[in-house]
Amino acid sequence: MRKLVILYSCLILAVFAGCSQPPKPSNKIILWHWMTDRNDTFQKLAQEYKQETGIEVDIQLFAPSDAYSQKIIAAAQANVLPDIYGILDKKSIVADFIKAGLVADLTNDMGANGSQWENSLFDKALADRRFDAGNIYGVTPGIYGVPIDVTNEQMLYNKKLLAKAGIKTPPETFDEFIKDSQMLKRVGITPFVSGWGELWLLDCFASNYAFNIMGEEKIFATFRGEVKYTDPDWIKVFSLFAGLRDKGVLIDGIVTKGNKYAEQDFALERAAFSFNGSWCVNVYHDMNPNLDYGVMPPPPMNTSYPLRIWGSAGSSFVVNAGSPNKDKAIAFLKWLTAKQQQVELSRETNNLPSNKEALLGVSPILEEFAKGMDESTHPNIWPLNEDPSVAEAFDKGIQDIIIGDKTPLQVAQDVQKVKDFQSSKGNH
Repeated sequence: MRKLVILYSCLILAVFAGCSQPPKPSNKIILWHWMTDRNDTFQKLAQEYKQETGIEVDIQLFAPSDAYSQKIIAAAQANVLPDIYGILDKKSIVADFIKAGLVADLTNDMGANGSQWENSLFDKALADRRFDAGNIYGVTPGIYGVPIDVTNEQMLYNKKLLAKAGIKTPPETFDEFIKDSQMLKRVGITPFVSGWGELWLLDCFASNYAFNIMGEEKIFATFRGEVKYTDPDWIKVFSLFAGLRDKGVLIDGIVTKGNKYAEQDFALERAAFSFNGSWCVNVYHDMNPNLDYGVMPPPPMNTSYPLRIWGSAGSSFVVNAGSPNKDKAIAFLKWLTAKQQQVELSRETNNLPSNKEALLGVSPILEEFAKGMDESTHPNIWPLNEDPSVAEAFDKGIQDIIIGDKTPLQVAQDVQKVKDFQSSKGNH
C-alpha cells in the first residue's frame, strides 16, 4: 500500500494533474466514505442540510475500508477525487496527499470568529490532522482535516461478574487488578480478554504501560536510538506480559484472537475485563443489549508518570483542495460538526462526538469514555514514531512472551537487534 501511495503522490499525480477536465461549481457536494454503521445517519443529515441550505450532499459509501482506500488511490491518480473524502492511513500518508495538493488547508476557516470552530472540537482529535511548525513530514503548518467523532481505548469491566466474585469496585492500581483477577478465577470466571491477535491493539496496551513505567521522554529517546530496549524499564514492560501469563489473567488463545471475537467474549460474559475502544459501545449493544458494564483506564503500575491511553479522531474528513465547491464543502463539515448535528450523530451511532459541547447528549457509558480524552495520546500526534520493523518485532515478541516461547530479556535483545540493523541503514 505505501509503495503505491508514494508512487502516485511523487510521480503519477504530476502526470495526471491536467489530464481530466475539472468539474464546474455547483450546488451539489460529493462525499465519499467507508462507514457502513453511519451511512443511514449521514444520509439523514444530508437531507436536513439540503432543507436548510438548498445544497445537495451526495453521500456515497464504499466498503469495506480496504476497497475504499484503493478507490481513493485510483481517484487521486485520475484527478477525480470528490469534494470531501477521508484518508485511511498513517500520518505520513496524509502528508503525501497534502504535499500532492489534494487536501485543503482549513486553518483560516477553523480560526475564524475567534477560532470558534476550532475551539468547539476536541484538541486531541484535531491533532490527528494538524501539522505543527517543524513537523518531520515537511508539511506547511496547518489544520488539514475535520474530525467527525473521537475514540479512545480503555478497559471495560462487567459489573455482574465482578459482583459474583465479591469485588465491589473496579481496581484502581495494577496490583489490585491482579488481586481481583485471582478472585475471579476462584469462582470460575476468566479475568481478561482482548483482541491481541491484532498487533495494533496489543501495541496500544503495551505503550500505555510504557508511558506509565518510564515516561514519554524515555520512549522517544528509545525511538531515536538513545536508549536501548534492553534497558531495565523496557524489561519491566515486557515482564508485565509474563506476569499476566503466569498469573492466569489472560483468556486462552489471546494472541490469536481477533478483536471481533474478543468483543463477542466480553459481550457474552465469558470474561470480566476487556481492553477495547469506544466503538465497542455500539458493538456490545448489538451483541447483548442487557450487558451491564463500566469503563476504566488501565490500572497504573507506577505513580511517577501518568498512564496515557490512545485517543484521537475516530474518523476524519478532508476537503479536496482542487474542488470548485471547496467553500461549500467546508461549510457542510462545519455544520456537521456543530453541536446539534453531533448530538444526533452520536445518539444514532453510539460514537463519541468530536464537538465537546455535544457530550451533554451522549449516553452515560460514552460519557465515561469521554473522560479519558484529557489523558489521551496517539502515534499520529507523537513527534516521531518507531521504525515499523522494530515495532513489529516488539509486538510479536510480546506475543512470544505470552505463549511462553521467549523470556522478556530474550525479546528485548531480539528487538534491539532489529533496532540496531535499522539504525545501520539510516532509519531512526
